[in-house]
Amino acid sequence: MAEAPRAAFQACVRTPFATLGITATDTHLTGIRFLTPSTPALAPKRGTIAHLACVQLQAYLDNGRFEFDLPLAMSGTHHRLAVWEAMQRIPAGATRTYGELARDIRSSARAVGGACGANPIPVVVPCHRVIAAGGDLGGFMGERCEGFERNIKRWLLEHEGAL
Repeated sequence: MAEAPRAAFQACVRTPFATLGITATDTHLTGIRFLTPSTPALAPKRGTIAHLACVQLQAYLDNGRFEFDLPLAMSGTHHRLAVWEAMQRIPAGATRTYGELARDIRSSARAVGGACGANPIPVVVPCHRVIAAGGDLGGFMGERCEGFERNIKRWLLEHEGAL
């Protein structure tokens, strides 16, 4: 996990699994980065998209079935956008395999995995709900799911009641 300076974020939210660095424009959420748990919180300016994102992330932390309703600005290839859109249709408490998602959008499981790893807005765009066939957690944060990454993915899925 590469650490970025706090100044790169409009807000930093402490969670049980990491600190989330929030980036946003005046109109859209543009990114969430997993930072070390020791990264201090940074309160957003009230009335901003970053503030709205923090409020909704707290609602999610209070209730794993909370449904996000944030304006998102995501840029990527046509394929990545299709995968990210498909992930947003996976309800909290449910999972899909890379292969199932690939069939839905006429792609390959490996390409879906690559798009999941490139997701710029994790948690809100729930790449953690995409798992490997046979119930294995699969990857997370662009890495084979081990250690820190595995703990985050497992925490999110348990919090939503999917494990």
